[in-house]
Amino acid sequence: MAPITTVEFGVRAATVRLLLFDVDGVLTDGSVNVDAHGHDFQRFHIRDGAALVWAQRAGLMTGVLSGRVSAATAARATDLDMAVIALGVADKREAFADILAQHGLAADEVAYMGDDLIDLPVMRAVGLSAAPADAAPEVAAIAHYVSWHSGGAGAVREFIEAVLKARGQWDDVLAHFA
Repeated sequence: MAPITTVEFGVRAATVRLLLFDVDGVLTDGSVNVDAHGHDFQRFHIRDGAALVWAQRAGLMTGVLSGRVSAATAARATDLDMAVIALGVADKREAFADILAQHGLAADEVAYMGDDLIDLPVMRAVGLSAAPADAAPEVAAIAHYVSWHSGGAGAVREFIEAVLKARGQWDDVLAHFA
């Protein structure tokens, strides 16, 4: 796998039913901030969140698949009404298979954005894969789409916009704000 043509991107985007994202390094900048009481907190880009809402309005499911358990991530995913919230996953390949079964999806109906080596098995399995600009080189090398933005800094928004444009749904997003 590697970056694909615009036509191929459109073909793959047309079959997507679930937009699935790693969290640390994709929806966040990859930093883990811990306060004096041992509680973590994370920063999420508001524009990424807006794009996730637009994707849902366009009829797509959204979700997160993360190796870490984080109350902040759970709260953000719940706030965004994500259909899939899989946290504390030791084996992403196995968790991905469970997600497919639970939602009656085929792997090619999923788009996934990951940034590190743990994401490689899922990225190889999905119909459309993406990576932020600062992803590990091995991840970027197999991604169908590599964002110009880093994780936590608009990469998710850029990818969702590209998917919605390829599906012919971007004008609907714009019309909502007209």
